Amino acid sequence: QVQLVESGGGLVQAGGSLRLSCAASGSIFSINTMGWYRQAPGKQRELVADITNDGRISYIDSVKGRFTISRDNAKSTVYLQMDSLKPEDTADYYCNANVRLLVSLRYVSAWGQGTQVTVSS
Repeated sequence: QVQLVESGGGLVQAGGSLRLSCAASGSIFSINTMGWYRQAPGKQRELVADITNDGRISYIDSVKGRFTISRDNAKSTVYLQMDSLKPEDTADYYCNANVRLLVSLRYVSAWGQGTQVTVSS
């Protein structure tokens, strides 16, 4: 019913930048919070940053000042600009969206397939 398609991962040297994108499509009435999670090998998935539909933003402490989350509501897309990347940022990054479905008006939590980010030292 809802698809989230991510792009923008890859391999970058420490200090470099990457921009992740995630576009939502399907039977969508509205989208509330959109966010980015990451999961490093052997670790639990953690919320990196999220943004509400009225623009309120939160970040985990380890990325504050380096990562910037934004969204384009007209395109149902969320972005994560990652600057000054560190090896510890290496992980699979997942997009998440809290979506209200078009017909049933139920809320569902949708996930992207994940995109790999590798930061070399």
